[in-house]
Amino acid sequence: MWTRPTAFAVCFVLACIANVSPASEALTLDAAIERVIREHPDLRLHQFVETGLSAQVDRESYGPPLSVGLQLENAPGTNAYSGMQGAELTLSLASVLERGGKRDARRALAASRIDALGMQRATVLLDLMAEVAQRYLDLVSAQADTLIAAEDLEQRERTVSAAARRVQAGASPESVALAAEAMRARAAVDAARAEANVTAAWRRLQALWAEPADGEVPSTSADPLKLPDIPDYAALRALLERNPQLRGFANEARIREARLRLSDSASKPDIDWQLGVRRLEADDSWAMVAGMSMPLGTRDRAEASTRAARAELDSLAFERESSERRLDSLLAEAHGQFTAARIEVERTAEDVLPRLARAEASAEQAYRAGALSYLDWALLQRETTAARRQQLAAAVSAHRALIEIQRLTGEALVTSTGSTQDSVP
Repeated sequence: MWTRPTAFAVCFVLACIANVSPASEALTLDAAIERVIREHPDLRLHQFVETGLSAQVDRESYGPPLSVGLQLENAPGTNAYSGMQGAELTLSLASVLERGGKRDARRALAASRIDALGMQRATVLLDLMAEVAQRYLDLVSAQADTLIAAEDLEQRERTVSAAARRVQAGASPESVALAAEAMRARAAVDAARAEANVTAAWRRLQALWAEPADGEVPSTSADPLKLPDIPDYAALRALLERNPQLRGFANEARIREARLRLSDSASKPDIDWQLGVRRLEADDSWAMVAGMSMPLGTRDRAEASTRAARAELDSLAFERESSERRLDSLLAEAHGQFTAARIEVERTAEDVLPRLARAEASAEQAYRAGALSYLDWALLQRETTAARRQQLAAAVSAHRALIEIQRLTGEALVTSTGSTQDSVP
């Protein structure tokens, strides 16, 4: 029950963030996952649920209990029955003779719920690991944004220095220096906001293992701009059959079949029996007593429950088809989102940023030589920063889509070398 989901969860390390060699003190996603698995209450709760279901199986294994009865008749009375002269005391043993395999049906229903619990636990584990990966990704992207903000602030510092020299030389009005200082102050605000976002992301991640969110935020030592290759949509769609939600329908079918058998067994009436001895005080004698009773009309009453149970079982195929279509739609959306975001990340790195870097370097030389206005240089700086942030946003979008793809398929799609694989042992 733990092997596949746990292995898949650990592989989120590879799927969310590209592989790098983290420093020994850096926080890794597998470390966060192991801690959540060990401490999160949603996973620890299942052991108590399983204990309760096991107790229910044991309870349903018992047959109807025996009951002891003591009945006193004709005492006290009047005339010939005055006092205890005509008393009749009956000691009896009674129970119910179940028919139709009711006990086996009840035990099968309780056992099928235990089987379904394993798949429910796997579903909860995958959802929780996806949440860990999402929050870890938030921390990684926030730290990457601080680097962008720091470089933007460094660019603004160079602009302020160059503008001040031109003002001192009388080549530019004082408004240029003031505008450069305002842009530097704005970049400092962005840098402070980025640092605050890192702290907030770290606290959200820590909340999953209920640790006080204090102390220094650890480094993640990861590059969110590296994205892996994944199978095409058709190959991923074939993996949907391994989704825990769809696999859980098999367990649900067993539960509903057990309910149907239990409803069918109710159509055969149980027999109440009684056996005992009676003491007749009038002539100082003993006699055996025996009796049985059986309710009438149980078949008609059980038929309604049987029809309802059969309808629930027959509807399961349509429920599964509906879930499969919904998951297919989510997979198509996630795959399209990953593909589009990856194209944007790669094209930005290959085409946009190199050209902006050359343009900015040329603009700085031209500005220092007096051949370009401050606004043109500042505009290029702003475009560079905006392009880097847009690239980071696209990379984060791709990682989120990849997390969703793995959650839907229940498969780790990336190996330690970055290549794809079909399954996890």
